Amino acid sequence: MIIRSVTRSALAGTVALAAGLLVLVPAPSPAAADPRTDPSARPVQGARSDRAALPADPALLYGSGTQVRTAPGAPALPSEVSALSWLVSDADTGAVIAAHDAHRRLPPASTLKTLFALTALPHLPAQTLHRVTSSDLAGIGEGSSLVGVVPGHTYRVADLWRGVFLSSGNDAVHVLAAMNGGVESTVSQMQRKAQLLGALDTHVVSPDGYDMPGQVSSAYDLAVFGRAGLANPQFVGYSSTADAQFPGDKTATFGIQNTNRLLSGADGVTRYPGLIGVKNGYTTNAGNTLVAAARHGSRTVLVTVMNPQSGESNAVYAEARRLLDWGFAAAGHVRPVGSLQPAPVVPPKLPTTPDTVRTGTGALQKALDTAHGAHGAHPAALAGADAAEGEPASAYILPLALTGSAALGSIALFVFRRTGRRRGGGPTDQ
Repeated sequence: MIIRSVTRSALAGTVALAAGLLVLVPAPSPAAADPRTDPSARPVQGARSDRAALPADPALLYGSGTQVRTAPGAPALPSEVSALSWLVSDADTGAVIAAHDAHRRLPPASTLKTLFALTALPHLPAQTLHRVTSSDLAGIGEGSSLVGVVPGHTYRVADLWRGVFLSSGNDAVHVLAAMNGGVESTVSQMQRKAQLLGALDTHVVSPDGYDMPGQVSSAYDLAVFGRAGLANPQFVGYSSTADAQFPGDKTATFGIQNTNRLLSGADGVTRYPGLIGVKNGYTTNAGNTLVAAARHGSRTVLVTVMNPQSGESNAVYAEARRLLDWGFAAAGHVRPVGSLQPAPVVPPKLPTTPDTVRTGTGALQKALDTAHGAHGAHPAALAGADAAEGEPASAYILPLALTGSAALGSIALFVFRRTGRRRGGGPTDQ
């Protein structure tokens, strides 16, 4: 009876082993719907979601010329836009609704300060006090815009940021960069930040946007920086401030005004209703550049304008105004031609080992962090990482149990046979 029981256990173990191996092979997951072939996967006009922001063709924004996909009732794009590159987007969803040479690499001027702020703001508490030294102000380019930072004076970080956003002060940028680990370190951080945001046209040489050989960005990348800034309340607070007081000698202060004329209404430019920033710039090589965002009701439109060629007075502001007006009027009448969202991170294929299964999603997360950097993977990509890798760890509990039973049964049979041989006999029916 004992032999029969062991034999049956071994047979059951063998069956369990086969079943476990079959279950361990995951069924192929259904392919993601392709918006180009599956109507149910296509963006819905006017929909307010990240799904609606997905481009129908990711290559559209890399094409030359103007890209727009209008539906019946859509207003015509303004014809009086002479910028070398421009872009109109929905800041809430990230949908790009029209663009012209969006990825053309051009000098960004002070609009690059948006990337500087995204990089350094989280590391510098607003109420921190800093006594400025001469070395903090070293390396500022000749003819730079300055807010009036004086060596030997102590400033709050918040005041320095107002100097950056309102006066476009390169002196304030250099002091904050010194506090952030130095100019060289800050430039490296900015480059890394641009890559994490999917802004791959940008090459940073100076944190203030001053003309430097090889320093470039694009209308697309600047829109990405502007949109990321709009998600930061501190960034919005500084970029939407029209006037402020800046520390002067001893206890005195002096007034500064935002150089973004769509916000300040200076020099004959009418203020744009609902404007919430973001940043303007000018250098000899870049010409006039501007990232501007405005909110009307529940909709925020973000535009980038780089180097208008018309010669019109205040052309960068006039063209940004026309594009903002069109962006609001076109709501619900255009389909996206691209997205400001970072491209999804494709996680590496990991081998299914007992260690991976035992630790579940923790091991997968660790592997993704190692492959992409702890701050590199886009949240949406991490959220879908388990699905990309196959079945979740819990799906393997049953097959592992069956496989374990098979192993135990085989071991018992082996031990019994060895014992029988030592006693001079093999298994027989009784």
